[in-house]
Amino acid sequence: MTEPRDHPFVTAVKPLVDAMGGELMDPALAQPDDVVLSWEGQDLLAVRLPQLSDSLDHILAALERRHGVPLSQLDRKSKQDVVRILEARGAFSVRHGVETVAGALGVSRFTVYNYLNRENASKGNQS
Repeated sequence: MTEPRDHPFVTAVKPLVDAMGGELMDPALAQPDDVVLSWEGQDLLAVRLPQLSDSLDHILAALERRHGVPLSQLDRKSKQDVVRILEARGAFSVRHGVETVAGALGVSRFTVYNYLNRENASKGNQS
């Protein structure tokens, strides 16, 4: 990107773009699927959003950083919490989402489905 990276707008949006796994770039290099962001009427930067499957990997990595250990080393309750967070973020709408999450947690797909069913059952009891 040729624009200064220390521009206040770039500084403000960079953590969000990083959290999504996006890429900042010069707006002149933007492709049709990229999002061009303007500041005071001028195109300042473009954001290339990741593919959904890459977003899931980013979310899993962020959760791992938050916990400070590989997700597979978490206790059962913490793994259930991770599944709840991932469900809220739409992780299981991604193709092979359950398999990807199961692999990261070091559990079977069946276990992930059990965690999801347990969460959905507790939501039903709260209504």
